[in-house]
Amino acid sequence: MKILAEGQGKLVGWHDPDEQREWVSKKSRAMVDKRMSIHDAVEKFVHDGDVIAMGGFGHIRISMAAIYEMIRQKVRNLTMLGKTGVHDIDVMIGGGLISQVEVAYCFGHELRGLSKCGRNAVESGKVKVISEISNAGHQWRFLGGMMGVPFIPTRTMLGSDTLRKSSAKVVEDPWSKKPICLLPSANPDIVFIHVPRCDKFGNCQYDGYIVEDFELARAARRLVITTEEIIDNERIREEPWKTVIPGFFVDAVVEVKYGSHPCNMPGKYYFDEEIIGEWLEMSKTEEGTKEWMEKYVFGVKDFSEYLEKCGGIEKMHYLEKLERYEAPLKAPWLEKKLKAGGKK
Repeated sequence: MKILAEGQGKLVGWHDPDEQREWVSKKSRAMVDKRMSIHDAVEKFVHDGDVIAMGGFGHIRISMAAIYEMIRQKVRNLTMLGKTGVHDIDVMIGGGLISQVEVAYCFGHELRGLSKCGRNAVESGKVKVISEISNAGHQWRFLGGMMGVPFIPTRTMLGSDTLRKSSAKVVEDPWSKKPICLLPSANPDIVFIHVPRCDKFGNCQYDGYIVEDFELARAARRLVITTEEIIDNERIREEPWKTVIPGFFVDAVVEVKYGSHPCNMPGKYYFDEEIIGEWLEMSKTEEGTKEWMEKYVFGVKDFSEYLEKCGGIEKMHYLEKLERYEAPLKAPWLEKKLKAGGKK
């Protein structure tokens, strides 16, 4: 195959398909109880230097409980495959977890503005952007990892500077003789995915968009599921078409209600704009970031105590009503920001 061009980005997360197949073949397919605490799951399955990817999308259905626990356990030197890293990657950077990132869309909080924390880390050299790729490119890297092939042929990024900064290669299509982009497959060392519900064996059901969790769960070498609730296997069997992730891909199951807070859990609870806004304001400086971490991560013993600090069950019920359009949208942090700017 004739290579026409090569990206300059660092290749991360790639494994020889045969080696990957041998690695995952050692996982048990037995229906065993995989429930454990988030502390034990992080301690057992996350290692310094791992390549990590998170399920969900941006601020939606993110396993924040896992992120806080990794920060609390002081995991270091992770390489993040940040396909749509927003609040998750920002807090991970602020907590000192990440040293490298392959970036698609990161360091921005969409309508809330850009992330000062992530930008400061990159500009100071604490976090290195080692490769760039498109959102589609990331999803197809996981698709290749799921399929057990070394690469995925695609036309994405052809003719763009993104390709030049990626780890992809351009080759001559043996049939048309035209350029085609080859995206290297990815099999992250550890993946966390937050789901609406699952059983103790890890069979996960979804109600809405699954984004790329289907591919990511199957590409992962180790997969930890955090879930809003654990239900009986009999209920899983009643609606098998909703089971997006079968349990035999899963290494651990952690029940943690409101586990995506302050992010959105579709159909269950809305964004906590007050807490997100406080993060964006305080994380502008290194001192403010440390203060935020002391307040919400190191200053609490677990996720339940963190929720209490954020407003407790009253706040969670309000966010649930907000998600169902049953409560008025209140954003004190936004009102304060607008007043400070002299706007009405």
